[in-house]
Amino acid sequence: MPRWGLLVEQNVGLGGQRRVWSSGVMDQVDGTREEALEVLRQRAQAYKPVHPASPKRRRLYRERDGFVLVLDGAWQSFHCRFTVMEELYDSAAPKAEPEPEPEPQTVPEPQPVQPPPPVRRRPVRPPPEPEPPRAWDADVPEIPSWLNRDRPS
Repeated sequence: MPRWGLLVEQNVGLGGQRRVWSSGVMDQVDGTREEALEVLRQRAQAYKPVHPASPKRRRLYRERDGFVLVLDGAWQSFHCRFTVMEELYDSAAPKAEPEPEPEPQTVPEPQPVQPPPPVRRRPVRPPPEPEPPRAWDADVPEIPSWLNRDRPS
């Protein structure tokens, strides 16, 4: 996948003869040229140049390889040029680490099948015997009268 450099060129320095045209790489984009141009367009729209300090008007133009930002100041106009360029070589680029060789696939030995542990069963208890009726239960009717159930149906 190609790497693209996003270059900005602008005037720096103070008025008159001391101004110089300066350039620098703003960023790098890995991808297609169209993706790099879209990133460059976004960066160019939001760019804050050295001159003018308080622009009165900003205009962004597209050209074949980038954009030109024209800024009208109080006394004169300034411009910045934004260009996308494919990087062919970088002497300071980090060296790519070699990809590790894949380890040979070994099939693990199947583990012997262990029989399940014996299931412990609880001893079955017989149901408890019913308790004999208590004396205080003798005066409670089976169907209470307050439910109007004292009459046989």
